[in-house]
Amino acid sequence: MRRFFLCFALLLCQFVNANAQGISTAKPWTYWWWMGSAVNKADITAQLEYFSKSGVGGVHIIPIYGVKGYEKENISYLTPQWLEIMQHTIGEGKRLGLGVDMTTGTGWPFGGPNVTPAMAAQTMTVVDGKPSVKPTGQKVKRAAPGGEGFVLDPFNAAGMQQYLSRFVSAFAKSAEKPRSMYNDSYEAYGANWTADFAAQFQSRRKYDLLPKLALLADSTGNAEATLVKIDYHQTLAELLLERYARPWTDWSRQHGFVTRYQAHGSPGNLLDLYEAADIPETESFGTSRFDIPGLRIDPDYSIDQFGTPNPLAMKFASSAAHLSGKKLVSSETGTWLANHFKVSLSQVKPQIDELFTAGINHIFYHGSTYSPEKEAFPGWLFYASTNFGKSSHFSEHFPLLNAYVEWCQRLLQGSKPDNDVLVYFPIHDLWATKARSGGGVHLLEVHHVDRWLLDLPFGKLSERLWKEGYAFDFVSDLQLKKLSAGNDGTLNSGSAIYKTLVIPSATYLPEETLKELERLANAGAKIVFEQQLPKTVTGHADHAQRQKSFVESLSTLSKKSNVKVSNDLNADLAENGVIREQLAEKGLTFIRKKDANGSPLYFVANLGNTIQYGWVRIGEGKTMSRNSPLRGESLMSIRTLNGHDEVFLDLHPGESCFLEGAADGSDLPFSTTSKKELEIKGNWEVTFLSGKPSLPAPAKLSTLQSWTTLRDSAEYFSGKARYRITFDLKGSLKQYEGAGISLGDVREVASVKLNGKDLGTAWHIPFRLHAGHALKAKGNVLEIEVTNLSANYMRLRDQQQPDWKKFYDINIVDITYKKFDATRWQPMPSGLLGPVKLVY
Repeated sequence: MRRFFLCFALLLCQFVNANAQGISTAKPWTYWWWMGSAVNKADITAQLEYFSKSGVGGVHIIPIYGVKGYEKENISYLTPQWLEIMQHTIGEGKRLGLGVDMTTGTGWPFGGPNVTPAMAAQTMTVVDGKPSVKPTGQKVKRAAPGGEGFVLDPFNAAGMQQYLSRFVSAFAKSAEKPRSMYNDSYEAYGANWTADFAAQFQSRRKYDLLPKLALLADSTGNAEATLVKIDYHQTLAELLLERYARPWTDWSRQHGFVTRYQAHGSPGNLLDLYEAADIPETESFGTSRFDIPGLRIDPDYSIDQFGTPNPLAMKFASSAAHLSGKKLVSSETGTWLANHFKVSLSQVKPQIDELFTAGINHIFYHGSTYSPEKEAFPGWLFYASTNFGKSSHFSEHFPLLNAYVEWCQRLLQGSKPDNDVLVYFPIHDLWATKARSGGGVHLLEVHHVDRWLLDLPFGKLSERLWKEGYAFDFVSDLQLKKLSAGNDGTLNSGSAIYKTLVIPSATYLPEETLKELERLANAGAKIVFEQQLPKTVTGHADHAQRQKSFVESLSTLSKKSNVKVSNDLNADLAENGVIREQLAEKGLTFIRKKDANGSPLYFVANLGNTIQYGWVRIGEGKTMSRNSPLRGESLMSIRTLNGHDEVFLDLHPGESCFLEGAADGSDLPFSTTSKKELEIKGNWEVTFLSGKPSLPAPAKLSTLQSWTTLRDSAEYFSGKARYRITFDLKGSLKQYEGAGISLGDVREVASVKLNGKDLGTAWHIPFRLHAGHALKAKGNVLEIEVTNLSANYMRLRDQQQPDWKKFYDINIVDITYKKFDATRWQPMPSGLLGPVKLVY
């Protein structure tokens, strides 16, 4: 434990001396919006210094709409002045140890002033059996000055090359360049056609689409119409990959950039699109419904409108990285986690833990907004994000979250995936269904995964595997081509090894995919079809003849000894050596990896309320040690049951840890975790220390309650208050040697001293700290400094000075996308709500 705290202290010191460090991907990075690009060098330096001292590893610049009253200070995108500011930012970043990424454009999606009407996104509808093609008319959303214009046609043959031409000339003379170019989620709404689409369709699908256009609107389940719709989507997917994703990545690499790509939202196969980039990036939008006691969920957030984050959607990005050997998988993190001024660090941590378990290891906060240093609170804010910037109510304690993320990401980035199962993604079954998005195409977004993932047999199987404790990745039709089979029946992608390939219950399968399955099976790979063989070959051309050959080949394939049509998937996976982790049975979420030495490494998060502690078998029953970023490192008590070693895991709801292979833990005695509790009661002295609008008068409480119930403007107070109490122990001092202190409900962060000794800062659920070393028998003095949110102050600010809401475009809205008005809010509970207990 002592070694851990020494390491932790050194880590915090590194934040202050970041100029001595190189750029770190282990540290979390942040989106950084430049409103109107009305930025200056002095304020850029000041904000970069804040990020560096806080433990942030880098920034991602996104120019967006401007601020009223600052029009004369706007800098047009990619002008010499803008590029000079960019050069300054990158230079200062290097001085401070911060990386810099940028969007290849402003706002989103790709588009701008050099996108001509002929290059702009097009939509096709069928009128009297013929194609009626029109521009979508969509323009760049939230564009910055100099970035306005039409959205690029993502299927256009020469569109990407022409679009990127302005960046070639802009960066031709730039000595300093960003690390990465970024492509935001698809959002080219209604785009479903391009000038040569009919010709491309005929070349690729071997028949003329135009006489069959009416079939695209068929809703009767007509067999011919279904095959045509699949062919139509297949063509869109190929054009998107070949003409949009790959050219952008190729151009970026040629000019010295890596790429971060959010493929989701597109009509293509996400696995192929994510793999096209150097850093696949997913998104965590909204609040997951974790069953963690005390975890708040914003009641105004609309699930019907936005959906909730889903780890299966996140796994598309990490699967692409695992298969292709990419070290980094990133995430846009914290989008609309809760309403403005209402997000706590305790709400952020579980969302990040979920991302880690889904294979994400390069967190980008969503996010921070450039704001002039002279600007009064709350400064400039982006309309849809958690505020991780300098004006945030948790800025003082931001380094604690960042230290946690860095610790985790250092281990996650330094290890390799260790998943047993590859699950084939039968996207053609999705394309056979009616699309729920505009333009008649399926958009595979991270919001409503029920529209394209969860309702399919593929989605149901994936949910089952996730809940039952299997370690797995997804694989596409194209990615099957890179797999080879080992002598032991495993599948090798060149970067990862899997024990079994599972084909979910599916109706449609391309003949090219069947050939890949035959190749792998002939080489000895273990393949399991869930419940049934696919029934229909895709492709309308010469379908009857190809269908006959398809059925015969599939029947022959299914008779091989290493290929099974499974009626008992668990048994067949076990026979193939696939491990079913007990962690999931206990209600825990995890990712399994291998460290640099090949030893097992697990990140485990308790995102529910099923277990607090208990015996569990890890993997094949190996001895493990526990390594927690927040509680230290220790060996674990073990026992042998039915021939397998089990470890005793103490992990309360909201906690997380790493489990690593250990040499031996058998000499550790097992001590029960049946804890005794001593509630600390009495008269609490409450003193307000700092904050706004003014300091309320001191108070005394016999029962802990929200300070908003006090008089003297406390219901509007945002800041810090100290709670002080004196108490005696019951019984001998010795029994309290290993005691911890549980603070109960904290709104929102608590720094604790006991008898003058600093116990640390509790910033996430469960709010617990070690206390035994600081206790004495009589006269213990407990001091707890609690910092709340800024929401209550904004209730007053919006009454008195609503002039801070001065942004163009969408201005500032609440989580329901209605005009922001904090005056309607009720006071949010603040302070120490308790109960406060010693647990020993």
